[in-house]
Amino acid sequence: MLRFLRITHLAVIDSVEVEFDPGLNVLTGETGAGKSILVEAVGLLLGGRASGDLVRTGEDLATIEAIFEHAGEELLVRREITSQGRSRAFINGALATAGALKDLSVRLIELHGQHEHQTLLDPSTHLDVIDTYGAHDSAVAAVSAAFDAMRDRRDELARLRAAAQDRDSRLEFITFQLAELDRAAVKAGEPGEDVELAALRQVLANAERVERLCVESYAALYERDDAILAGLGQVWRRVAELAALDPQFQPYLDARDGIKSQLEDLASFLRQYAAGIEASPARLQQVEERLALLERLKRKYGPTLRDVVARREALAKERSDLERGDDRIAELEREFAGASARYVNAAEQLSAARKRDAVTFAAGVVGVLRDLAMDQTRFEMRFGPPLTEAGWTARGFDTAEFFVSPNPGEDLRPLVRIVSGGELSRMMLAIKTLTATSRQGYSDATDRPASASAPGLIFDEVDAGIGGRVADVVGRKLRTLGSAFQVLCITHLPQIAAYADTQFQIEKRVEGGRTHTRVQRLSESGRVDELARMLGGEAISDGLRRSAHEMLVERAAKADGGSARGSSELTAKGESERAKAKGRRATRARETDI
Repeated sequence: MLRFLRITHLAVIDSVEVEFDPGLNVLTGETGAGKSILVEAVGLLLGGRASGDLVRTGEDLATIEAIFEHAGEELLVRREITSQGRSRAFINGALATAGALKDLSVRLIELHGQHEHQTLLDPSTHLDVIDTYGAHDSAVAAVSAAFDAMRDRRDELARLRAAAQDRDSRLEFITFQLAELDRAAVKAGEPGEDVELAALRQVLANAERVERLCVESYAALYERDDAILAGLGQVWRRVAELAALDPQFQPYLDARDGIKSQLEDLASFLRQYAAGIEASPARLQQVEERLALLERLKRKYGPTLRDVVARREALAKERSDLERGDDRIAELEREFAGASARYVNAAEQLSAARKRDAVTFAAGVVGVLRDLAMDQTRFEMRFGPPLTEAGWTARGFDTAEFFVSPNPGEDLRPLVRIVSGGELSRMMLAIKTLTATSRQGYSDATDRPASASAPGLIFDEVDAGIGGRVADVVGRKLRTLGSAFQVLCITHLPQIAAYADTQFQIEKRVEGGRTHTRVQRLSESGRVDELARMLGGEAISDGLRRSAHEMLVERAAKADGGSARGSSELTAKGESERAKAKGRRATRARETDI
């Protein structure tokens, strides 16, 4: 239930606070006063698309806040919209996404905006109505999952079959590339072969100089008469004498073996390195050619040798997949057949449930329409032949459409070709009544009292195209619906407004060159004045007030008579909820005064 709503700086609304009651809450006022903006605000609060154009002119930020009661707990929901079109949402003070708000709205509010009854003119929506009425959520989800699995295998199968058509040419191309890579026998170690070869090329290009430097260095260390290693022996003998005289020389003396060993290793490496140099133009040419080959492969498959090796592995796997493509296609065909069978089974179960519930739904619609002064109406849902495989969807393979005959003696025809605007509005009300009560487990809107866990229902101008006696029966039906749900209804008809448990007047005024909208809870006398205005226009006479008062008394008597068919528990529960609401309003008023 929607307990409290506060709107600031939204469209023509500067600041509005409304506390709603259980039962039927009716909002009335002149056209353009801002009634539908309240409905739009609730829609924004529960995940609707926000736009900076909604922010009141001259303001930077619009805010919408509401307190909902669900399953005995209060939820505080807040939405902020900037003039730049950005928005933020909060649930109980914590940031939330628009998706989270939409998920929450399923449990809190069902919003039926202006002209929504026009959706009935689209036969593709009729199956959704039956799915909602029959609570087929799990069956629809099973069909959707089976369809996705079947589609995935079908798409993979189509891809493989398409690939098989040019498989031979692809295999030939892959085989050529693999042969090229295999001949190259690329090594991608650390460092890579290209790095090692570049270093070797540097040495070979300067082979004579390298050899000369090695020979000269070796001779200086080991071969000449003044060789360093031979001269070091004399140095160490003198350092030994010094160490005997001063211990500070002892560490250097201790290091002599290590120094001698390093110099001997260096001399040995210089001799071997010089002997191992292949100082020939042929060897240099081989290295140059190998480097050129590696560079070509890197440009073609690289950019690095590691990428070249990875590409070779990928090509080998692709060739393996292509070579066993027939086996995979046969396997996928078996999987697709199994997925199709599971889809058909799930879709058949959903179809059977739809057809079964369509019968009770049609009977229910006829019953509600009888209460809405369409007592001669016949209504049914007709199913067409199942769609062929090419037309299967995630919703199954059913096609169905509502057929109606509003007048005796007339054949049933598609709803889109028969009903008038007023009849369409009443049919939408009948359908929403049935789907809402069915989803909450009520066989009739009056068989259980209003529940704080039931979602609220908002109707924006459900009275489109109706009036007179029909408006009276619509008002009575909304009052009955308010026994099981909190109902918020925007109306221009006094016949409907008179059935309200609580009535609010929405008024637009121009002050200081700016438009302001305010919402006022009406007292009994205020309701009389508002109904008189709705009956007669701006000039309210005593006669109109008497008519309005009589209308309120008469509707109250009708409502009480209708309630007598329900349980005494319903009346007690309703009175208790209204008493609680009044207590909360009084508490908030005291807090405001303080």
